[in-house]
Amino acid sequence: MALFLERGFDAVTVDDIARAAAISRRGFFDYFPAKEDVVQAWQDAFGEALAAEVAARPEGEPMARVVEEAMVSAISASATPQAIALDQLISSTPSLAARAHLKYARLEQTLAAALAARPGGRGDLGERFLAMAAVGALRLGADRWRADATPENAEVKAREVAREMWSASRSLGDEA
Repeated sequence: MALFLERGFDAVTVDDIARAAAISRRGFFDYFPAKEDVVQAWQDAFGEALAAEVAARPEGEPMARVVEEAMVSAISASATPQAIALDQLISSTPSLAARAHLKYARLEQTLAAALAARPGGRGDLGERFLAMAAVGALRLGADRWRADATPENAEVKAREVAREMWSASRSLGDEA
């Protein structure tokens, strides 16, 4: 990741990564099919952290509250200067930006599975929809936050997006 941040994603070769990791080129491919997968592995760590936050929420807490608090906590914990720089690298590198769609689909699956695994979880359409809505809000929030991202404002921005999402959901329900 340091190489990507220093030189830019496209300027770093698999040989550069292998040298920095003190492994052979062949060894690199034992772990990753392509250098884009190095970034994907880093992004998957957020899903694991989010699932752990979901599991840590109190039993009996409403699922919407579980998701909001878990998201805010995971976002706040992951909002480091390096993570912010990597997010900006991803959004500005076409091959990585295209893969971000896959990241969000995987995150949605991870969140839905974490909700289903909670006591009282059902793995039903409602939980899957909640996971989809939360990840959609995360995408919108990331786009907004990217303009002035700092570790210090991550929680504030996450809560703003959550408030807007719940408000929009309620108003759309009134239209039905």
